[in-house]
Amino acid sequence: MIHNLYLTGVLLAAVALYLLPALIADDRKRADTLALALFNFAFGWTVVGWVMALRWALQPVSQADVARLVVMTRREKTEALFAAIATRAQRRDAAQGANRATKTI
Repeated sequence: MIHNLYLTGVLLAAVALYLLPALIADDRKRADTLALALFNFAFGWTVVGWVMALRWALQPVSQADVARLVVMTRREKTEALFAAIATRAQRRDAAQGANRATKTI
C-alpha cells in the first residue's frame, strides 16, 4: 500500500517536472502558451528540448502582451462591476416590490 502511494507520488512529481515549462508559461499568462506546451510535450523528453522549453517559458513577456493583458483585466473588472450593480439593483427592486405588495394587503 505504501509502496503504491510512493510510486504514485513519484510519478506525479515526474509529470509535474516534465510539464514545468508549460505550467510556468501559463502562470505568466504568455500568449504563446499553447505553442510552448505542444513543443514541451513533443520535445520535452529530450533534455535539450526541455531546457529550450524552460528558457522559452522564462523569456520576458513582450510589451504588446502586457498591454493586451491589462486591457483584458480591465474589461473583466468592468464587467464584474456592472454585473454586481445589476444584481444589486434587481435585489433592491425585488425588495421594493415585496414591500409594496405587503402594504397593499
